[in-house]
Amino acid sequence: MLKTMLIGTAAAGAMIVAAGSASAQSYSDEQGFYLQGGYSYLDIQPDGADSGVDTNAITARAGYQFNDWFSLESDITTGIDDGEFDYNVDEDEFDLDDNNDGDFNDLIAGSGDIGLNYLVGIYGKAEVPVTERLDAFGRAGYAFIDLDAEIQTPGGTPITTIEDSEDGAALGGGLDYALTDNWNLRGEYTWYGFGNTDTHAAMVSAGYKF
Repeated sequence: MLKTMLIGTAAAGAMIVAAGSASAQSYSDEQGFYLQGGYSYLDIQPDGADSGVDTNAITARAGYQFNDWFSLESDITTGIDDGEFDYNVDEDEFDLDDNNDGDFNDLIAGSGDIGLNYLVGIYGKAEVPVTERLDAFGRAGYAFIDLDAEIQTPGGTPITTIEDSEDGAALGGGLDYALTDNWNLRGEYTWYGFGNTDTHAAMVSAGYKF
């Protein structure tokens, strides 16, 4: 459901870009550095989990706008809580006879929690004005994620603690609203192609342009 909503939001943003007037005056026309920070909601999908893991996080971003339409930016995100998930593992993989039946061939429907240590990325960002204050944008780049996960049996016996790092492409888009010449509000969606840990993120932030 979350994935469908986020993809729909991104599609709506793309339609706004197409409909926006290329000649509209924008508050973000000037070059310069900017800083942003805000709240991120992530749906992390590790291999073997029955569904995505919801995680709350905070994000800090720094960037530079080179001209009316192009910026280069980098951000870092860290989790503020652990998300819970169901996880199916083979007894043989962990050398564990969880039900004491004399073999190690059973599938254990375990559970666990996953914590986001950090997610960092660098992106190129292109934007077009929709109105005098509102811009629509898309961005593409490359990112790296580091996670901790702890898996338990249904009886609560710890099976293992895993730290996993992945890197991959990142694509996203959103809307940027200028409150003043310097202050803005921004909302966006980003998809991260981390292979074994496919991730979707929605973020709302506030920023200042120098």
